[in-house]
Amino acid sequence: MGVFLYLDTVLIPLSLFLMVGYHANLLHSFKNRPSCTSIGIDALKRKVWFLGLKEGGDNKTGMLAVQSLRNTIMATILTASIAILVNLALAALINNSYNGSYMFKTAIFGSQSGRIFALKYGTASLFLVVSFFCSSMALGYLIDANFLINSSSDGELITSSSPTPDASYTQTIFERGFILALVGNRVLCMAFPLLLWMFGPLPVILSSVALLWGLYELDFVAKFTTSESVISLDT
Repeated sequence: MGVFLYLDTVLIPLSLFLMVGYHANLLHSFKNRPSCTSIGIDALKRKVWFLGLKEGGDNKTGMLAVQSLRNTIMATILTASIAILVNLALAALINNSYNGSYMFKTAIFGSQSGRIFALKYGTASLFLVVSFFCSSMALGYLIDANFLINSSSDGELITSSSPTPDASYTQTIFERGFILALVGNRVLCMAFPLLLWMFGPLPVILSSVALLWGLYELDFVAKFTTSESVISLDT
């Protein structure tokens, strides 16, 4: 029975270590072998799409940009909305949960002390706020990139010497929007296991392992050709 009293101090840091370590490995793979990750492949395809878009030079360029960015903008809005709504619901739930914490006195639910109780909801709330912040920043960048693409839909971004933002600046804004949207989505995913901490540390570690298994299937490409593996994001 004494083992259960220390589950919070062992399983929660282990869960956070697994999630942070997985994304550190994903970032390393993205930087060094982008073609073996779905994120890297998407980045490569976006770069090719963006260069082709800027070289098109016809009146349909702006409409194509709007249609291509619309789904990403809508998904980012959904992520930001979920993050802030869950955070507000969590704030409203804290008082009632604290009053009903006597129901979770079994050792398997972990410690129910005041400090641990505040840490449970504070950690989850922090992750939700970070997710909302990143998603909000991503929306700003994506809307700005959409405007920059539309304002140069006739190809003057490449062919003209007028003082308009150049293609590299537009592409930087474009990529920052997608990266921040991805970060906001992943931080939101990491927040959900922490929300289960109110039921004890065991659901946290189990849901973290399940989450990492699903993300691994989504993020890493099992098969990639030799020619694809040498493609770099800098080319």
